[in-house]
Amino acid sequence: MTTRTVTSIRPRALVRASGGPRYAVALAVDALGTGLLRPFLLLYGVMVLRLSAPATGIAMTVGVVVGLLCMPAVGRWLDRGARSTVVAASMLVRALGVVLLLAAPAGHVWLFAAAALVLGAGNQAWPAAHAALVATVAHGRERDAALAAGRALRNAGLGVGALLATACLAGGAAALQALAAVTGLAYLTAAVLARSVHLRARPAAPPDGDGAKDGDGTTGGDGAGGDGAGGPAPRMRALLAANVVYVFCLNVPEIALPLVLVTQLHASPVWSAAIFVANTVLVVALQVPLTVLLSRFARRTVLALAGVVLAVSYLGFLAATSLGGGWGAPAVAAVSVVCTLGEIVYAGSATALVTALAPAPVLGRTLARFELSTGFGLAVSPAAITALAPHGPTALWGGLAAATLLSASAVATEKDRPVPPKTRAGTGG
Repeated sequence: MTTRTVTSIRPRALVRASGGPRYAVALAVDALGTGLLRPFLLLYGVMVLRLSAPATGIAMTVGVVVGLLCMPAVGRWLDRGARSTVVAASMLVRALGVVLLLAAPAGHVWLFAAAALVLGAGNQAWPAAHAALVATVAHGRERDAALAAGRALRNAGLGVGALLATACLAGGAAALQALAAVTGLAYLTAAVLARSVHLRARPAAPPDGDGAKDGDGTTGGDGAGGDGAGGPAPRMRALLAANVVYVFCLNVPEIALPLVLVTQLHASPVWSAAIFVANTVLVVALQVPLTVLLSRFARRTVLALAGVVLAVSYLGFLAATSLGGGWGAPAVAAVSVVCTLGEIVYAGSATALVTALAPAPVLGRTLARFELSTGFGLAVSPAAITALAPHGPTALWGGLAAATLLSASAVATEKDRPVPPKTRAGTGG
């Protein structure tokens, strides 16, 4: 048996493996709309609806957490073969959330909370639905590259949307309402485009022994789900627990670094903005090339490596913050590049590993469980970071480094369930 790797990046093949041109446009429009509003949802509650900042923050947090409850239903829907329909539904749900947001009168926190809940449900459902759709179109290491391309495209759209929204914020409350309306239209347009792809998964039994080892102990193949075989969903207990810690890296540029730079190093907020922009640019530029470069190694090995890189970056932040004065902020900015590289390696291997381990009939439920762990990590990380920060750099960065190294060790040592005789699912219109 041979190991499948992707050795080059062919844009047309990548677009086709990612769902096709219309689906790529849908992703770009959806990301652009999300970038217009999501980073400024707190400001919308405060400036437009005249809510207090604590009440707005609590409503947003509750919305994200309660939105996770939709994931088991999304997983079952995906396992019945739905693909583009679920993606489109996640976009339509967010459009409904924007409608609720626009309809909320000033001072009504409950309607804002309902909008945050609906938006949260759509945001939580989208990653699993997107991964299942890509896994139906692309296979083996080509699928990994396609997932990476989707993330790069989404980050580009989010970045452009956020920049446009920032330029419009001078217009105050009226500008925020206009941005929300444009976001709703973007979600609706993206949903129509995604639904027009008309992609479903259907069972298709291949000849025995058709497939290749992918280097993870799973069988590389053409399933609508992963490279795994039929049977129960993999438990992945260590992987799911580790993922909760890994996803802290996604909030480091947005929460931990601004907090440290402004409150501990007393640096200009410009440093935080520069780090965030650099993070976005690096993800867009390097997500696909790094994923392709590392495709020669087992996905589990790469995911463990991501944890090591992230832990090293956290220790780098610990050293950088100890410099203080005029050197602390530039040192933090330099170390943030290492952190972003760890984030890129993590993002390029985590979902790819899950789709490789998941038997095709239970791909949706497996991705839903993974998204639950991701959503939970994203929900608790702001509270954990802000709770650790007042206790000093050692508590914050040392604690994150230790937890991430422990998680990397758990990922590396977890044993995958032996693969029984293989079943696949093909694609249908």
